[in-house]
Order: sequence, then C-alpha cells, then structure tokens
Amino acid sequence: MKLTLKVTTADETYEVVTNLAVVIAWERKFKAKASTLASNIGMEDLAFMAYEAVKTSGRTYPATFDAYIKTLDGIEVVSDEPANPTDGEPTHAL
Repeated sequence: MKLTLKVTTADETYEVVTNLAVVIAWERKFKAKASTLASNIGMEDLAFMAYEAVKTSGRTYPATFDAYIKTLDGIEVVSDEPANPTDGEPTHAL
C-alpha cells in the first residue's frame, strides 16, 4: 500500500508518500492489519503514517508523535496505490 498524504499545518502544506516500512510500523503500533484500513481508517491512522513518512522525507519533524499531532491542521489522502500493482495479462501476437 502506498498512500500520498497531503499534510496541512499552520505554516505550510506538503505531501509525503508512505512505503512498506510505514505500513508495518502502523500495524505494529495499532495491532491491526493493513487490509482493515480501506474500511476503517481514522485521523490518528493518517497522522501516524504521515509522521512516519515525514521522518524519511528530509523534512524537520517534532521528536514525538504527540508533538507532531499538535502541529497539524489537516491531513487528506491524495492518492493510493496497491502495494503490489499488477499489469493485465500480456498480449501475444498470433
């Protein structure tokens, strides 16, 4: 699962992209499976994923997740992609 998240703070708006490490960190923290996200995602879930993704983005970020939450004005999912996208079957010329 790869999510592009648009993060808004009082000072700026930026996008971060999740990766497998972010999803696994979320599963470990919330003791849930990523497959449940499609039907039951909350703001804390998005905030946690944004926090984990921002750590690898080169941006400056607060030392704790709770401090990060306090900086947020909003988060929205801009796009999502399956973790292992597949192409259709190859066509064969006859």
